[in-house]
Amino acid sequence: MSTYRAPMQEMQFVMNELAGLEQVGKLPGYEDATPDTVTAILEEASKFATEVLDPLNAIGDREGATWQEGGKVRTATGFKDAYRRFAENGWNGLTKNPEHGGQGLPQLVATAVEEMWHSANMAFALCPLLTQGAIEALELCGSDELKATFLPKMVEGVWTGTMNLTEPQAGSDLAAVRTRAVPSDKSGAYKLYGQKIFITYGEQDYTDNIIHLVLARTPTAPEGVKGISLFLVPKFMVNDDGSLGARNDVHCVSIEHKLGIHASPTAVLAYGDHGGAVGYLVGEENRG
Repeated sequence: MSTYRAPMQEMQFVMNELAGLEQVGKLPGYEDATPDTVTAILEEASKFATEVLDPLNAIGDREGATWQEGGKVRTATGFKDAYRRFAENGWNGLTKNPEHGGQGLPQLVATAVEEMWHSANMAFALCPLLTQGAIEALELCGSDELKATFLPKMVEGVWTGTMNLTEPQAGSDLAAVRTRAVPSDKSGAYKLYGQKIFITYGEQDYTDNIIHLVLARTPTAPEGVKGISLFLVPKFMVNDDGSLGARNDVHCVSIEHKLGIHASPTAVLAYGDHGGAVGYLVGEENRG
């Protein structure tokens, strides 16, 4: 069985000689990205990839993720503990805003680190990848209230994130999205109804909460892609004190049986089968 070894010399050559790490480190906010610091980060990332993630790759492929009654998903042996170590070591917040608990390092550093994760164990790496995307969407378009409530936990890795675009009748053609978002009695909240498929890490046993970003249509939305809005739908509601509240009406009804990447659960998610999944608008309506 092969063992992953990060191409450190090649990575450092590209970062220093081609991408200009020294110049990047002189930009405002990136003063900590010195060559010595970045080298130390790459070395630790390489160790984690080789010693923790790579040995799990074959195990994950053989065992895969398993759907269980009640909509739970059990991940392959060792993956939950690996994710715990990943989050505790701060890898999830490498480039994220320090205001939300991130380290604020340049994306150039994360690009090399994330190549290691994906090369060593793609099935594992897809979970933080989706979380990164959700964090960036909230940082760019989320309200101050949504940012304060969700970003610190997501940056820390205590909660993960997903992207919910595809539906049974809407794959590449997002104009065909039919998931509905109806304004609720609570100010600023909506009730979502519909089904999403091919949702990477739509359910898992790594974390207590999962933050879904969901494309849907409001009642007055125009047809086509210009009528799509983006909503944040947590698996569990969040109380005012930051603790987890009631279970939201989003459930994993199955996971896909795939040719590969077996350890990454690809979920079918049902929204609103029991009264409506509570969601919050991210950005402007019809501008999702």
